[in-house]
Amino acid sequence: MRTLFNFLIQYSVVFLFLLLEIISFTLIVNNQGYQKSVFLSSSNRVAAEMYEISNTVVEFFKLRAANENLSEENTAFKNQLIILQNKLNTLTKNTVRDTIHFRIPPEMEYQFISAKVINNSTNKLQNYITLNKGIVDGIKVDMGVISDEGVVGIIKTVSNRFSVVIPVLNPKILINCKFVRNNYIGTLVWDGNDYRFANLTDIARHVEFKLGDSLVTSGFTNTFPAGIPVGTIEDFNIKESDAYYKIKVKLAVNFRTLSHVKVIDYLNYKEQRYLEKASEN
Repeated sequence: MRTLFNFLIQYSVVFLFLLLEIISFTLIVNNQGYQKSVFLSSSNRVAAEMYEISNTVVEFFKLRAANENLSEENTAFKNQLIILQNKLNTLTKNTVRDTIHFRIPPEMEYQFISAKVINNSTNKLQNYITLNKGIVDGIKVDMGVISDEGVVGIIKTVSNRFSVVIPVLNPKILINCKFVRNNYIGTLVWDGNDYRFANLTDIARHVEFKLGDSLVTSGFTNTFPAGIPVGTIEDFNIKESDAYYKIKVKLAVNFRTLSHVKVIDYLNYKEQRYLEKASEN
């Protein structure tokens, strides 16, 4: 208590000055019309700005929830669209019974599972992505992962409620892709440098392409269906003694802004893998 009194006595002049300032300001505002209007206008402006900031914060959190809902709805619509496209592309008519039959190619029988990115790295040599979906949601090892932009990676490990993805930004993963221009196939691999680019290998000297050409998945693996964007040709060169090009690819996906993805559930995966392993043995 004695310390408090000493403090008040020591700074009594300051407190008296502040009190007189407040009294003077109050008298000016209450007795002078112009000053009062200026004060009210300023206070209203400050209050409006505070409300705007408050609404912005609230809308930000609402927007996050809205994005998640939109991602779920987009995935559901995409699954329905795939079913309809497959049926339209494979529609045949039986002239004997006058009935319609659908013959969907087995490699086109797949669905999507939406997921949210809850952890992601882009500055390491071997990067990984963690998703908020796991076994209970139908996620399995070796499933392909994409975004609305293009190829993201492959499921590496799964628990009940989470899964870890090996993204394109990891030298452990090789993506089989092809040129849209001529269907020539190559392999995409990351060199560990820039998260925006990767390298395309196995493209022979005789292959014709140019800057800006698009690359998509080849469909020759059971991880990704054909036609999913991978990237575009950013740069390339070849020496006189080389048989293959050195090609730099700008990736379709911006991994720094990745927030929602879709996991590809290839419905005939087990059957195809079983047959291929049986053939190898």
